[in-house]
Order: sequence, then structure tokens, then C-alpha cells
Amino acid sequence: MEIKTDFLVLGSGIAGLSFAIKAAELGTVAIVTKKEKSEANTNYAQGGIAAVSDSTDRFEYHIRDTILCGAGLCREEVVNFVVTEAPERIKELVEWGVEFTRSQPGSTAVYDLGREGGHSMRRVLHAKDLTGSEIERALNEKTGADPRISVYENHLAVDLILMPPPEGRDAGVPGRCLGAYVLDILRNEVHTFIADYVILATGGAGKVYLITTNPDIATADGVAMAYRAGALISNMEFIQFHPTCLYHPEAKFFLISEAVRGEGGILKLKSGEPFMDRYHPMKSLAPRDVVAKAIDFELKKSGDDYVLLDISHKDKAFLIDRFPNIYHKCLEFGIDMTSEPIPVVPAAHYLCGGVVVNHCGETNIDRLFALGEVSCTGLHGANRLASNSLLEAVVYSHRAFVKISDLFPHRGKLSVTIPPWGQQAANESDESVVVSHNWDEIRRCMWNYVGIVRSDKRLERAQRRIDMISREIDEYYQQFFITKDLIELRNITTAAGLIVQCAKLRKESRGLHYNIDYPDRDDKAWRKDTVVSKNTL
Repeated sequence: MEIKTDFLVLGSGIAGLSFAIKAAELGTVAIVTKKEKSEANTNYAQGGIAAVSDSTDRFEYHIRDTILCGAGLCREEVVNFVVTEAPERIKELVEWGVEFTRSQPGSTAVYDLGREGGHSMRRVLHAKDLTGSEIERALNEKTGADPRISVYENHLAVDLILMPPPEGRDAGVPGRCLGAYVLDILRNEVHTFIADYVILATGGAGKVYLITTNPDIATADGVAMAYRAGALISNMEFIQFHPTCLYHPEAKFFLISEAVRGEGGILKLKSGEPFMDRYHPMKSLAPRDVVAKAIDFELKKSGDDYVLLDISHKDKAFLIDRFPNIYHKCLEFGIDMTSEPIPVVPAAHYLCGGVVVNHCGETNIDRLFALGEVSCTGLHGANRLASNSLLEAVVYSHRAFVKISDLFPHRGKLSVTIPPWGQQAANESDESVVVSHNWDEIRRCMWNYVGIVRSDKRLERAQRRIDMISREIDEYYQQFFITKDLIELRNITTAAGLIVQCAKLRKESRGLHYNIDYPDRDDKAWRKDTVVSKNTL
């Protein structure tokens, strides 16, 4: 089946939905999402969205905190406009129906503002500890009420469709993006989506790692598709490991929000001894890269499986009101955070690199934009400041809309014929164990060799294994009908290879990338991005 639309949005998180709401003013929008439309990384964001909204705070403070956290790699002009455009985007979210928690009478701020690691002020707007879920609720209601927006649930993009560049143009330069081939997961059919503009808003790559706070959908689909299409990919070595993921044999990697530490939670060893004062003057409120490395070091030194996050010294009623989701989830596993510490470990959380974009979200491929976690904007640098991700998504979605609004009336209609999806093989696989085994091996390989602490030897070992698995998957991909599992395996393998490739390029330690063979930060040689593409190999 061929589906034509003005805008094709791949992903249904805050970036994709906020863009779709605005783009519907210009034309028709098709949103493709691999599960239900609310199943996105945004939905799991507990902490909130950072924005200067109190008279005691200033833009320059937020800018300074972001740049300091980014370890010398933030693009200052990007940080400046993201931070200064934040209040207008917050106002817009509220107008769309997002209900942030209000402050108590007598406060100087309209909203109850949390504080998280790396922030010098309270500036994180939240909806209790279910901020992402509240944002998804409001945006889904708004998109669902617009007849110009069509949502294709349980659909997964396979590959982007490109028109070759004009004659005489450099053959290494990608052509124009025309749409995408998309798998209808329930019917096992591939459809051709054709669009004037394609928006990648597919989220991150947490499932590349064995232990992650991300939902199962986070399989780096957008990064992998863009790479295969010839897009520039940058800074994939900077994988943010959230320091505090609930440790319990029956818990599926549940995130304990940074806001818990922002409200006074203290990290302790199993003995009860606080330890973060040995690593950073902000102690338990240090930036995430510092805290994750500190926990990793202490666990390896002690041999323990977890450390403790203790906020039991705070008022019980306050904790239940401020963190209802975390409180009830911990109770499910027999942990009462109001009277005992929470066992926690680091887990892969956020991708600071991704598809290279300009200030409007444009990639190096004509008519292809990338928004949110899938993109590399320069805001985060080598380490993301907590709660800047949702902010980045709404600011860039608006900027992309403004850019396209200027281009849209002058767009040229193409007469090119796009062939329907055709796969050489027509065999049904009876060896699903191959997919599950490779999936597990990739994730364990990345966790063991390309985790919080790396070395040249570990990276080389990881590359050899990933290269071998990649060849096996390519062969399997050619022989059998595609499935959701096979597409996702292909994508996490591509992303894993990109992470290793970028990590091998960076001969220093900075932010989220720590290599014991190059333990120092080298501003003279490496205050720059790592950039790769399939055309540079």
C-alpha cells in the first residue's frame, strides 16, 4: 500500500507530537509509532523539564550549568537559544493542556520547581514524578482531536527512501528524502509512505545495553536508518548512564528520578557510609557522569551489587506526595522509601550524540529533519544536564516548524516513481533463536566492554564481536522475511558499531566517555565532535 502525506513523523514522543500539532496547520501529518502512540521514552520521564521560570533564577545561570555539565563540547549558541526560548515553549505546553504541579502559596514561582544534579537552582517543572506521562497525555489528546493527523500504531519504519542526487553532484552526497518503507507489525506487510518532509523523532538507543532505564522501543531505529541513508552521525560515544536505577531481581530496570537526590537523597554504601563527598563538591547532586563513575568505582572496589539512595530522613507525607509513582513502585518490591534506603545501580539512559542537525533540526539529507534524542544538536556536549532533554525536544520541534513554514509554500512536487517494497528473499525463518541470541550477545558485549569505563583493548574486542554479528545479521536479513525483531536487531547492531567507532576515535576522557588508556581530558586535541558517516568509511 502507498500512503501519501505532507509530513511523515517517525516517533510519538514529545518531539514528534509537538511538531505534528504545529505541522497540521500546514498540511496532512502521518505519525508512525512502533507500539501504541503513548509508548515513548517521553512517557517514562519522571523528573521534568528544565526552564527558568522563577524570579530568583536567570538565563545565564541555566546556560552556565548546561555548559559546565557538557564538559567543553556544548555549542554555546545552541545553549543560549534553547534556554532563552524555554519560557515560551513551556507556556505553549500549558496552553495545550499539560498540567505541571503548582507551587504552594507564598512561593515566588508559579510552579513547584525541583532541583536535579548539576543545576545550581530549582528550575525543573514537573507533574509530581510522572511528568513525561502527563505531557504524553496532553499531546496525544491534542493530536487525536485533529483530523489532519493520522496515527499509525504498531508500525515500524524499515528504511528511508532517497532520491539520488542530480547528475553532476558529488556521488557521496545523499539525495532528497522522499519517505520511508514501514512495516505494519500486526499484518506483517510493508507499506510505502511518501512525504514532502520526513521527521525523525524516534528517541534513543538504551536497548543497545543490557541494563537500561529505557522501554523496549528504544532500539536506535532513527540513528540506524539515518546512517544507512548517508546522514552524518556524531558523538555516539557519549552514552549517559543514569546513576540510580532500582536494583531488584524482579524489577525491570525502574528509574529512580534524579529529583530524589534533588530533594535531599544521599548516596551511601551498603555499610551506610556516604561516599560522594570524595568525588565532587556537590556530593550526591553532582552531574550524572561523575555520580555514575563514582558508583561504578565503589561497586568494583567493594564487590557489592548496588549502593543505597537514602531519603528516609525526609517527612513521609512529603515523599508520598512528591514521588507517588516511585513510592508505590518501590512498595511493590517490598521497599518503603520513607523508612529505608533504596538499592540502586547505574543503567544506560540517554544518548547525547546522534544524527547531526543544524539550528532548525535539518540533517545533511534534503527534507529530512531529526528532533529530540535521535539528534545531535550540540546542546548536551559530552554530558546532558538533567531535564534538558524534554526542553530540547520542544524548542527544536518549534524551530523545525518555523523553518518548514518558510519552505512549504515553495516546495516542488516530484514526479518520481517510487518502487514498492521488494525483498529478495521470500523465506519464513524458523530460527528465531538466532535473533534472540544475537540480541543478547550485542547487549552483553556493549555492557561489558563499552560501558561506563572503557579501554582500547575492550573497544577492540567489542568491535570484533559486533562486526562478526553484523555480517551474520546482514546475511540473515537477505535470506528471510523481515520481522519487527529482525529490524530492531539490525538497528541496535548498527548503533552499537557507531558507538564503538566514535569511542575509538576519541583519544581522551571527557564527560560520559572514560577510557582508562587516556584518563585525562585533552582540550588541545579533542575539544571537538566525533563525526562519522557510511560515506567516510
